[in-house]
Amino acid sequence: MYPNDSLENWHQGQGLWADVPSEDWNSWKWQLKNRLTKLEHLEKHMKLTADERAGCLFAKDKLALAITPYFFNLIDRNDPNCPVRRQVIPRAGEMHTAPEEMLDPVGEENTKPVDGIVHRYPDRVLFLVTDRCASYCRYCTRSRLVSNAQDYNFHPEFESGLEYIRSHPEIRDVLLSGGDPLLLSDRKLDHLLGELRKIPHVEFIRIGSRIPVFLPQRITPELCEIFKKHGPIWMSIHVNHPNECTHTLRNACEQLTYAGVPIGNQSVLLRNVNDDAEVMKSLIHRLLMMRVRPYYLYQCDLITGSAHLRADPRKGIEIIRSLRGHTTGYSIPQFVIDAPGGGGKIPINPDYIKEITNEAIVMRNFSGDEYRYPFNNNTRIEQSPDAPELETILM
Repeated sequence: MYPNDSLENWHQGQGLWADVPSEDWNSWKWQLKNRLTKLEHLEKHMKLTADERAGCLFAKDKLALAITPYFFNLIDRNDPNCPVRRQVIPRAGEMHTAPEEMLDPVGEENTKPVDGIVHRYPDRVLFLVTDRCASYCRYCTRSRLVSNAQDYNFHPEFESGLEYIRSHPEIRDVLLSGGDPLLLSDRKLDHLLGELRKIPHVEFIRIGSRIPVFLPQRITPELCEIFKKHGPIWMSIHVNHPNECTHTLRNACEQLTYAGVPIGNQSVLLRNVNDDAEVMKSLIHRLLMMRVRPYYLYQCDLITGSAHLRADPRKGIEIIRSLRGHTTGYSIPQFVIDAPGGGGKIPINPDYIKEITNEAIVMRNFSGDEYRYPFNNNTRIEQSPDAPELETILM
């Protein structure tokens, strides 16, 4: 809330890389080339805990370590509990698999008709177009696939996916994901979006990406022109904590919206990151300041090695209850659990309905006050004797 969320308090600048020429710093290819990907890269700039050091050594067998210089600047290097740090620096907890955890927690493998396509819902598909990301979230649902640390051996092949979509006229909605689709070159993105736009029954094209958050330099005028050309393209980004909202990210989001790309945000509820009502309120307010609509708050999926990051889902319900009626309705995300095993996204809401009788819905508002909304029940509607004749109004 103001003044904490004022723009003057948002991160800006090159931080540890202040001596790098601005043309390099603002190049997304420079950022990728200079990612921190090894234990010694991290230890050059910070002192790791024993827990983090063990996690980094294990990362090559679970999910690769990679952090862009831009995003690394957002880490508090003196605080092991920094909410940004917890998201991208591995910990020993990744080495342990709880009984309820799964390699494929939301059942994607059971709904893959061809490589790269997940067809779970009747009218839409998930199109996995790459296995790489700019940085790697330590709670990644697709850690079996992303970075290929687990030898999943996924090699995206666009044509088989496109052909599946072409041959299924019930598909009206395509979500590009991966990995991160915005790591594809402009040429490949232009081709892929162009081919999808040629399919008559495809009405809705979405991109799921954390590139604007990890690598906002990727949002170039050239990329925005591609989105204009094939638009409307809708985008879901992934911001979990207010400290990730920077002037650079805000500028990237403005470029996207000016190019006609509506943006929503999907956060994951994470322990000691954002499982706090005031932190979540700050985040959603900053998102609106960046022209981003809070869309989903996800309960963390039951991916292997994520127990140390998963928050209690009851906390998510409390957070939504604390927001409703106390902030702008536009800013309140839908809390969902992607049902383990492939059941799809299920909304998890606070209980506002007390009961439904034959006569009415009895409800509680955000303050706990009770209200009754009656049904019509085919009762006769009395017309006012002063009302004009209908024929007179229509003439």
